[in-house]
Amino acid sequence: MKLGYLNTLQNPLLQRLYPPFNPLNLSSKLIQTATKLSENPETNPLLTLSQKDNFGFGPIFIPYLKLLSKCNFTKSLTPGMQIHAHVIQFGLTKDPKIRNHLINLYAKCGVFGYAWKLVDESPEPDLVSWSALISGYAQNGLCKEAILAFLELHFLGLKCNEFTFPSVLKACTATKDLELGKQVHGIVVVTGFDSDEFVANSLVVMYAKCGQFGDSMRLFDAIPERSVVSWNALFSCYVQSDCHKEAVELFHGMVLGGIRPNEFSLSTMVNACAGLGDGTQGRKIHGYLIKLGYDSDPFSMNALVDMYAKIGNLEGSLFVFNEIAKPDIVAWNAAIAGCVLHENYGLALELFGHMKRSGIHPNMFTLSSTLKACAASRLKEFGRQLHPSLIKMNVEPDSFVIVGLIDMYSKCNLMDDAKLVFKLMPNKDLISWNAVISGHSQNGDDREAVLLFSLMYKEGVGFNQTTLSTVLKSIASVQENNVCKQVHAIILKSGFEHDSYSVNSLIDAYGKCGLVEEAARVFKVCPVIDLVAFTSMITAYSQYGQGEEALKLYLEMQERGIKPDSFVCSSLLNACANLSAYEQGKQVHVHILKCGFMSDVFAGNSLVNMYAKCGSIDDADLAFSEIRERSIVSWSAMIGGLAQHGHGRKALQLFDKMLEDGFSPNHITLVSVLCACNHAGLVSEAEKYFESMRMLFGIEPLQEHYACMIDILGRAGRLNEAMELVNKMPFEANGSVWGALLGAARIHKNVEIGQQVAERLLDLEPEKSGTHILLANIYASVGMWENVAKVRRLMRDSKVKKEPGMSWIEVKDKVYTFIVGDRSHARTEEIYAKLDELGDLLNKAGYVPMVEIDLHDVERSEKEKLLYHHSEKLAVAFGLIATPPGAPIRVKKNLRVCVDCHTAFKFICKIVSREIIVRDINRFHHFKDGSCSCGDYW
Repeated sequence: MKLGYLNTLQNPLLQRLYPPFNPLNLSSKLIQTATKLSENPETNPLLTLSQKDNFGFGPIFIPYLKLLSKCNFTKSLTPGMQIHAHVIQFGLTKDPKIRNHLINLYAKCGVFGYAWKLVDESPEPDLVSWSALISGYAQNGLCKEAILAFLELHFLGLKCNEFTFPSVLKACTATKDLELGKQVHGIVVVTGFDSDEFVANSLVVMYAKCGQFGDSMRLFDAIPERSVVSWNALFSCYVQSDCHKEAVELFHGMVLGGIRPNEFSLSTMVNACAGLGDGTQGRKIHGYLIKLGYDSDPFSMNALVDMYAKIGNLEGSLFVFNEIAKPDIVAWNAAIAGCVLHENYGLALELFGHMKRSGIHPNMFTLSSTLKACAASRLKEFGRQLHPSLIKMNVEPDSFVIVGLIDMYSKCNLMDDAKLVFKLMPNKDLISWNAVISGHSQNGDDREAVLLFSLMYKEGVGFNQTTLSTVLKSIASVQENNVCKQVHAIILKSGFEHDSYSVNSLIDAYGKCGLVEEAARVFKVCPVIDLVAFTSMITAYSQYGQGEEALKLYLEMQERGIKPDSFVCSSLLNACANLSAYEQGKQVHVHILKCGFMSDVFAGNSLVNMYAKCGSIDDADLAFSEIRERSIVSWSAMIGGLAQHGHGRKALQLFDKMLEDGFSPNHITLVSVLCACNHAGLVSEAEKYFESMRMLFGIEPLQEHYACMIDILGRAGRLNEAMELVNKMPFEANGSVWGALLGAARIHKNVEIGQQVAERLLDLEPEKSGTHILLANIYASVGMWENVAKVRRLMRDSKVKKEPGMSWIEVKDKVYTFIVGDRSHARTEEIYAKLDELGDLLNKAGYVPMVEIDLHDVERSEKEKLLYHHSEKLAVAFGLIATPPGAPIRVKKNLRVCVDCHTAFKFICKIVSREIIVRDINRFHHFKDGSCSCGDYW
């Protein structure tokens, strides 16, 4: 037998302190009353002892061994010390049996100074006394001391027996000291105690709890006669290690082997079924309990309450709970926790009240569940009342309960209280830091959440996935791009780049911060690309104008066999909306129908928005009618869609219907209402809505509302009123307001106002080319060509580049992009041939190119060619050759459609008998039968 490892542990025991024995004051009388021992083993023997009686006689015979045995059984220290005092007075401490009983008592009660003193006073080593010491250490959780005592016993040459081995193996189990456990196993085999059932059971448990289930099973199979105790030992190990399925299989093996389960077996199996979430098996075990007469066993009943709650049967859980005659704190906790688990918070709090009225005092587990109920129900006053209960307990509060307090205060929007609880915590662990950071994030105080994370990192507390996910969410909210990159570096440094939860949060944060390229790089090296990663990346592409990339990613997701959820579908619909990809949007609609997401309000709203922005207001109206529970977002999307398509009066009628249905508009709804008035030229209606915003709806007009109103007045030729409104604004006008006024000046060729407004815009947004172009157009419209040249020189000197006109068209599930004079398309020759063909037909129909809108300093013929090659005309020509005859042609443009193209499309739609739908930066134009839906008012 190799004892090298044992030798390494042979350190001196903790210094043995032998406190002077100080027996309690003894009565001066004889034994006043003969001690009567109760038949109830839990009754403490009370003695009144003295040295001798009043007549000088010696001690009356007292059954010391029986009394000490009784004290040992009940761990009655004070009576035991009285007996010890009496034993000393009569010189009976040399009796080895009495001494061993005393050692056992002191060891069990944790008074190891007296126990060691008695051991050291023994004339020779005694296995019984050493076994008592080791057992006492193990029972009191002092496992290292138990092992050291075992080593001292071993080196004294004493051989362990069937009582010593279980205690030392218990200590090895608690410390997970497998190496020492194996050496003790060797000693067990050498001494022949491996056939003893209790020793064998201890070995089975030790190997199982150290994760060696194979060795544990081999030892278990080797036990010659396995009793229910052996089986129970094995079950409990498997259940505690979350191997619930294996535990249930072993139980069935035991029953088939003819071993009758006891209440411990069945309560353990109930816990296994709870862990598995297996209601069928759980009900079978419940049947066993009733059949075998254990249905009144408190441990089993408590386990049943817990099990039924965890398998999703709260009604069954409460039924069992109500069957318990006198539920203890464990039963109450299981019932309350079950209600919280099933989000029945009101019932949980009701049970808590019943428990207190029944005289049961709450413990940490009760308060933890009750705090969750208060947090979820936002019952801040009730939650505050629980705080004093925690303080009154006079015990060190559990960290989970303190975290529960922080969480409750946070969810009740009482962040000052949450911060105070956190501040007063003596030991702030990771969970408490996470709770307070999450609280700030949930309450919109994202900057404080980010600062707390920085402080936490500096203090070296560490972090986990929850920390990273929360702080990245806050970083995204405050658009802290540099901090996002720093957290990315921390993730790489700490090895969390292999954790999909953290990586997904990083992709989402980069996307929301507009750092789409960084998000894409993280996505490409993601260890596990799951639905969440795809959702974050598709959403990022969709939000920042990269709809084509979003659709490509969706195809990749389908190839990997990952099924979309409603969030992915919503993001894809937004991508299709931005691209005007009508056909692909319809395909996503089909997926929504197949997957049953039509009841999802987000998917429904996205459908309305997609169809409206893809030019099909009829499909948008149909999707809107199918939304079961409309929100303000639903109404705003439909009103905005009608407005964009020029159906101003219909939009206003729908707005009135929304008000009738009891919905109050938000600022976005009112922007849509004003846009509806703008596109339909409904000036008086717009003034009515704008002036009544504060009075009727309590909404203060924002920059967007002023921009709409100024645009409406400007388009109607009321430029002076528009200027007055700008001057009356309660805040400085931004680019959108001045831009609306400059557009109106262009329409009405008002050079004076155009110059004033352009100066303001150039101060605000000097890098934008739109201001220069509009000003040049105003000059060109009145023949001020020298000024046009000056504007062009200013653009060149300031290095301001004109934003190129771009148009998109979708054909056969693919989106094609065109710019002016584009010759990169595979079918370029066909496209330009179609344009030449259309040119001849247009000339015959009476179309005259509007060359005056072209600012290039070239000949008229060259200007006509440039006009013919505008991006939207190239897109329409491609649509005519690539789509079936009679099919509508849908084109999207990034700028306002030019006057010449607008005129040309009115001719083309009639010549080719096709509807041409053009979505520009402001609105939709439906060209049909020689006219446009905008009525030339755009």
